[in-house]
Amino acid sequence: MNETVRQQLVDDHFLFVSGDPNLKVAGMERDWPEGRGIFHNKEKTFLTWVNEEDQLRIISMEKGGDVKGVFDRLARGIKAVGDSVKAESGKDFMMSEKYGYIHSCPTNLGTGMRASVHIDLPGWTKLGLKVLQARCEELHLQPRGTRGESGGQTGVTYDISNKHRLGYSEVELVQKMIDGVNMLYKEDVALCQAHGI
Repeated sequence: MNETVRQQLVDDHFLFVSGDPNLKVAGMERDWPEGRGIFHNKEKTFLTWVNEEDQLRIISMEKGGDVKGVFDRLARGIKAVGDSVKAESGKDFMMSEKYGYIHSCPTNLGTGMRASVHIDLPGWTKLGLKVLQARCEELHLQPRGTRGESGGQTGVTYDISNKHRLGYSEVELVQKMIDGVNMLYKEDVALCQAHGI
């Protein structure tokens, strides 16, 4: 992959950003770019990141609100990748009966499922990030900027995801995200009306 292609993938939010100080100090960037990579379908709705924060990150995404379709594509993709790994190596993904899937990043212990949506929340933005973070904590959600957990926040668009990974099924985590985002949106509409936004 040449630099122009790499930068376009980063700019389009499809490829991880190199240079994260946390990844560097943990030694996770020492093989960049030779030991890392990305594979995606033509539509860029299904991606696999190799050796970013985890050894393998499988992503399904698309614009719009078809969470069920995204989840279905993810389930089929995980099975296909798992079957391919098994056929090639004879091994399954590392799984602990007690802790779930084993990851490099301890925050992903459990299902490893992070379901998220990008949503504009101008009302919550007017109240400030700390207020939004507190509300998300109550809803068991995590707000991030659209450039990832280290990317900071710009504008009124947030990446809202389930906070927990451990102790819940994938379906429970996706439903928690859907319910929480619906509540944040409803509250944001009221905040916008109250503040004349």
